[in-house]
Amino acid sequence: MKKLLICFLACCWYGLVLAQPAIRPFEKEVAAFARQDSLHPPPAKPILLIGSSSFTKWTDVQQYFPGYDILNRGFGGSSLEDLIYYAPQILFAYTPRQIIVYGGENDLAASPQPSTKLVLKRFKQLYGLIRNQWPSVPIVYVSIKPSPARWQLENSFVEANERIKGFIQKQNDVLFLDVHTEMLTTRGETRPELYIGDRLHMNEKGYEIWKNRLFPLLLPANAAAGPGSPQ
Repeated sequence: MKKLLICFLACCWYGLVLAQPAIRPFEKEVAAFARQDSLHPPPAKPILLIGSSSFTKWTDVQQYFPGYDILNRGFGGSSLEDLIYYAPQILFAYTPRQIIVYGGENDLAASPQPSTKLVLKRFKQLYGLIRNQWPSVPIVYVSIKPSPARWQLENSFVEANERIKGFIQKQNDVLFLDVHTEMLTTRGETRPELYIGDRLHMNEKGYEIWKNRLFPLLLPANAAAGPGSPQ
């Protein structure tokens, strides 16, 4: 009888474990944005950054762009698929005057068989979500950067950038920003001085390149037209 009771309780416990909903990656990080908003209301019409750790670690991004209302909603490790899933929280919760996207790098890095076609498909999905919500809000896509720690994926990064660039060139109110080229030497090699010790994430020198490339494209609060073209 005792053994039956133990088995019954064990089965009940196991059933409860199985019944628990799986926690989606990054739920805590995304929930933290809502808490931040409740404590410190975001700007009414910010320049909204969404993407992975290259944005997350740009913690002082506002200092790089004084006079612009920057709202950073990047969360480290995220893929384009994650940006799509959490669009209600990181996109539609706001009324951005401009959206800056960095994504695709982790999509390729997480796959044993990196597919640039899949990256393009996901970017198109994200772009479609944005356009369905805001038909003409200006968008800037920041190209996938080269990374010494992921140099084995360099060809995939270049190919994904070209695919996304080709799609963007056929759309309205969206720009492709190439940061990849300037983060390589003239011989096409990596520049270790742009990265922190993990050889993946950028230091101030790396972000300075991003700042110089991105600054001319930012939309001021009083601007009526879309941003200019990349130089």
